[in-house]
Amino acid sequence: MATRLDPELIHKTIEHLGLRVEARFPDSGLSRVCRDLGVIAGETRERVAWISRPILGLRVAVALLIVLIAAVVFFAIAAVRTPNEPLKLVEFTQGVESGINDVILVGAGIFFLVTAERRIKRRRALSSINELRAIAHLIDMHQLTKDPEWVLGRGEKTQVLAPRQMTRFELSRYLDYCSEMLSLTSKVAALYIQDFDDELALSAVNEVEDLATGLSRKIWQKLMILLTTDE
Repeated sequence: MATRLDPELIHKTIEHLGLRVEARFPDSGLSRVCRDLGVIAGETRERVAWISRPILGLRVAVALLIVLIAAVVFFAIAAVRTPNEPLKLVEFTQGVESGINDVILVGAGIFFLVTAERRIKRRRALSSINELRAIAHLIDMHQLTKDPEWVLGRGEKTQVLAPRQMTRFELSRYLDYCSEMLSLTSKVAALYIQDFDDELALSAVNEVEDLATGLSRKIWQKLMILLTTDE
């Protein structure tokens, strides 16, 4: 469907971008980061497929445990004997309070079992999304020192950094590749919530998208300096 992200197409797009980066900047750190992003994108297809499938063994085990809990509660209730004498108010209150506590504990236990599958999938999704967050920061590290000022020839070189050999066009392509990689990083992250309705995972994906957008904004500020300044 046109309304869904295709993991296969995203992976191919990243691989194609990696070829473009390698052709323009052979053996560069940015090309290695793009290859790593491609590996993560390939693994994401399998992870997303796993998250979208039910964990049948866990569901069967949870169902059996719930049936066992229900049976224990049923037999416990059946074993209760009506007292021969009327209960005093204090005893009645204590009995009601104890019953409510038992119901709460049983309910909490059942809720814990029922949500176990979601927690397992959430943990795996969050771990993978954090990996993408790290990739976004790596991309930012590679563009951090790519200042358009040294291409435009403004100011004197301090000789602290290694000589920079990029031309104005090459720097614009480098920054543009970084922006594309950030955009694709956020797209890979979005795959984890496409078929997994979880608030924490959604929040983590939104954080990655906001991070990628903010970093891309910095890159485009540099590109605007390059594009709007005369030779």
